[in-house]
Amino acid sequence: MAGLTAFNDNYDDLSTDAGFQFTFKCDTCGEGYKTSFTESTTYKKNRFFKNLGTIAGGAASMVGQSGLGNAMSRGSNMMSEKFQGMSPDWHKEHEQAFAKAQNEVKSHFHRCPKCTHLVCDNDWNEESSLCVSCAPRESVEVAAARAAKMAADIQAKAATTQVFKGEINARQALCPKCGKPSGEGKFCSSCGASLAKLKCSRCGAENAGGAFCSECGNKLG
Repeated sequence: MAGLTAFNDNYDDLSTDAGFQFTFKCDTCGEGYKTSFTESTTYKKNRFFKNLGTIAGGAASMVGQSGLGNAMSRGSNMMSEKFQGMSPDWHKEHEQAFAKAQNEVKSHFHRCPKCTHLVCDNDWNEESSLCVSCAPRESVEVAAARAAKMAADIQAKAATTQVFKGEINARQALCPKCGKPSGEGKFCSSCGASLAKLKCSRCGAENAGGAFCSECGNKLG
């Protein structure tokens, strides 16, 4: 693996004993470009060590384990274990296939001169020659700003719009007779007692319940 030099350190090596394939990933969105599969000539000639079958199975199980930016940090140890036992001819083919794969995908990537990240076409601002993280696309920012302003205007309009047109009166929450939630009707939903308010004969105040007026103390009923 010492001979492999990548233009993009963020890649997955999907190679097996049967052939070579790589996925190079964008540093911003993580989407990748998978290269064409190149069959190994040494595999066809069956010039491998006797333990290659076990190694191939291990290699297949490792496909896709690398995440953003960690391919090289985990790099040399994992790759040396993954391809341990491959023949010198296979390793030579591997290096050649790796160089070919990079040439295949280089046109899909751009290196930002500001942050030095390597990004795909989707994350490249062709007008400013910078990645979209360093130089967001004007049309995208305008659309996003308009959407945010529209949402703010809707909230402001809703705040000044009368939605409830009913009367705001004190309502009986608990039945004065059974003490349970009374519901929204004229009678208690639990015991059926009337929820009509009692009007004081002395002061005219309405009382939700009780034997005496809550305003003047006059006896009710």
